[in-house]
Amino acid sequence: MNASLTLSELESYLAGAADLLRGSIDQADFKAYIFPLMFFKRISDVYLEELAKALEESDGDHEYASFEENHRFAIPDGSLWDDVRARTENIGTALQTALREIEKANPETLYGIFGNANWTNKDKLPDRKLAALLEHFSTKTLSNANVAPDVFGNAYEYLIKRFADQSNKKAGEYYTPRSVVGLLVNILDPQEGESVYDPACGTGGMLIEVIEHVKESGGSPKTLWGKLYGQEKVLATSAIARMNLLLHGVEDFKIVREDTLRNPAFYTGNSLAQFDCVVANPPFSLKNWGDVEWASDKWGRNALGGVPPKGYADWAWVQHMLTSTNPRTGRVAVILPQGALFRQGAEARIRTHILKAKKIEAVIGLAPNLFYGTGLAACVLILRQQRPAEQQDKVLFINGEDLMKKVRSQNILEPKHAQELFDTYRGFTDLEDRSRVVDLAEIEANDFNLNIPLYVAPADSGEKITLADALANLEAAHAQAAETRKALEAELAKWGLSA
Repeated sequence: MNASLTLSELESYLAGAADLLRGSIDQADFKAYIFPLMFFKRISDVYLEELAKALEESDGDHEYASFEENHRFAIPDGSLWDDVRARTENIGTALQTALREIEKANPETLYGIFGNANWTNKDKLPDRKLAALLEHFSTKTLSNANVAPDVFGNAYEYLIKRFADQSNKKAGEYYTPRSVVGLLVNILDPQEGESVYDPACGTGGMLIEVIEHVKESGGSPKTLWGKLYGQEKVLATSAIARMNLLLHGVEDFKIVREDTLRNPAFYTGNSLAQFDCVVANPPFSLKNWGDVEWASDKWGRNALGGVPPKGYADWAWVQHMLTSTNPRTGRVAVILPQGALFRQGAEARIRTHILKAKKIEAVIGLAPNLFYGTGLAACVLILRQQRPAEQQDKVLFINGEDLMKKVRSQNILEPKHAQELFDTYRGFTDLEDRSRVVDLAEIEANDFNLNIPLYVAPADSGEKITLADALANLEAAHAQAAETRKALEAELAKWGLSA
C-alpha cells in the first residue's frame, strides 16, 4: 500500500511532470497540458479506489461495484489511466479519445473540463515524450487515501503559482497573487450559506479562498456547495478553475465559459442573478469589450451612470458586479487600475453616479508592480448595497503604495502587508499617512475624483530612488507608452488614418 503523500512530496512530483515538457511546449502553455493529465490521473485512481471499496462491500460483485452510485465520476471501459498508459504508439490519440469519452460520460460535471490541448501533435509531443510523462505520473497513486483533497488542492494552487511565475506577462490573465485575494475575501467576510460570484474567475482562486475563509472562521464549507459561481472567457482557464474546485473537494458549483460583459451566464428572466458577495480581478482596461451593446443593455447595467468608453471596460465590470449583488446583503470587492479612479469623460459620469448612490465604501491603493504582466499600481474598490447610516456620506481612502516587498521582477504584498491593509479598512478611521475618512462633499468639490493622493498622501520616508529603480520605472513607463500607442494605431487604422 502506498504511503500518504505530503504536500512537499506532491509539489515536487508535479513540478517534475512540468519539467518533462521543457523544450516541447511553451512555458506559458504548460498548464493546458499538465493540469488535464493531473486531473485524469486523480479521477482514475479515485475510481479504482471506489471500485475496490464497492467490491469489498459486495463480496466481489463486479456488477454492483460498477454501478454509478458507487462512483463520483463515470469512467467508460477503456478510458482509465492504465488503458492509455498501455499504449506504445499514437499515445496522444489514445489520450485525447479517453479524455473526450470521460467528458461525454459526465455531461453535467466534466463536459469540456480537459480543455483543448492538442495531444495528437507529434512534432511537439512525440510518443516517447508522452510515454515519459505518463510514466512519471504513474509513479504515485493519487487516491483519496493517499492524497486528501485539501493537500491535493494546495498542491494544485502551488502549480498554478509556479506556472504564473514562469509565464509572467500572460499570467495576469488567470492568476491573482494569493495575498491580494486573501485581502479581498477578508474584507467581504463571506458567511456560511452565502452565495459568492466571481465574474472574471480565472483559475478559481477567489472562490477557493472563500472556502478557506469560511473554514478558518469555524464554519462548514459544505454550506457553500451550490452557492459558488464563476464565469471565465478563456476555455483552458475556465477548465482549470473547475478542476481546482473539484480537487479541493467542492462537489457542487457552477463555472461557465463565456464573455461576462457581452453574455452574462447567471440570470433569472430579464434580471441578472443576485449574490451576497461579488469579487473579481477583471482584466485591466479591456479594449473592445462590447460598448455598443452596452448602450441598450437588456440587463440594465448601464442604468448605473451610462456607458463606459470603448477602450476602458473597468467601470463596466463595476456596473456588472453591482447589478449582480443582492440589494439587501450585497457587497463587492474589485481590483482596478488606479487610472479608473480619476479618468474623465464617461468614466467620471459613472463614478459620480455610484458615489451619489452612496455605494462606494472604501478605496484602497496598492503598491505598483504587484500583478503579473503590468507594472501599474492597482486599487481595490469596496462597494456595499446597504451601509451603516453614519458612514453613508463618507468614503474611506487607504494609501498602501509603500506596503510591499521589493524583488527584482515583481513586488510582493506579504501577509503582514495585507493584514495591515485589512486592519486599516476595519478601523474605518483616520491614520496619519495611511488612511482618511472623507465626506462626499469634499469628493464632490474635487469633481468626484477618487485619486487617492488627493485625500491621503504617502509618508515621506526620506528614501532616495536608486538609479536601478529609476531605470526600471522608466522602462515600465516606456512599455506602457508603447502599448498605448499600439492600441491607438490599431484604432486609427480601422478608420484609414495614421498616427
